[in-house]
Amino acid sequence: MIKKLLIVLALLGPIAAQAQPAQVTVFAAASLRGALDQVAADFGAPVALSFGGSGTMARQIAAGAPADVVMLANPLWMGWLVENGPVIQDTPIDLLGNSLVLIAPKGTSTVPDPANIAAFLGDGRLAMGQRDAVPAGIYAAEWLKGIGQWDGLQARLAETDNVRSALALVARGDAPLGIVYRTDALAEPDVRVVYDVPTDLHSPITYPAAALTHAGTAFLAHLQTPESRAVFASYGFTPARAP
Repeated sequence: MIKKLLIVLALLGPIAAQAQPAQVTVFAAASLRGALDQVAADFGAPVALSFGGSGTMARQIAAGAPADVVMLANPLWMGWLVENGPVIQDTPIDLLGNSLVLIAPKGTSTVPDPANIAAFLGDGRLAMGQRDAVPAGIYAAEWLKGIGQWDGLQARLAETDNVRSALALVARGDAPLGIVYRTDALAEPDVRVVYDVPTDLHSPITYPAAALTHAGTAFLAHLQTPESRAVFASYGFTPARAP
């Protein structure tokens, strides 16, 4: 009897192993942390999330890092990945939108004049993502150039490799001001929004997403369900603006 039971278990073992859902690996922009964690928890299979600057994520995938889905914070980096990375299963979709805000540490009592940021900084620096690589930094540079403040602030920047690091500098009081996404500011209780950047003064903030493998296709579909969209909305994300 025991021998027969062992034989049955040995035969069922491979079947049980095959029944386990495969893990999906997602590379995503750092600003999606929190919202994407919750969306992934509702997926019907294990999900491994890797967060970082969009440029870093795109370059790592192009260099061979294994990923099933990629979610970036700028269409330019997605376009670069399409040209330089692995084969994309389908055309990338524009999934989400966002906006920029100027933030200060929570205890800041005065509000800076957005037309003269340099005067408010004193001896401090303006925290933002890297101007040439991090989407939030690219959008921030567009805004500052558009309002004529870029030349006076270039030497006074604290540039970071992702937007959450810029957020952390302001939250700790290491920088008196920062430019981040509205969703970042909502997620950090130790900062306050002191100015909403007009959306028409920089390129539309768009989060494109793409499946890199067949396994990633199911997760990409999950990202577009009403339930997932409701989660993203609860974190402050908006639907992507029509091109």
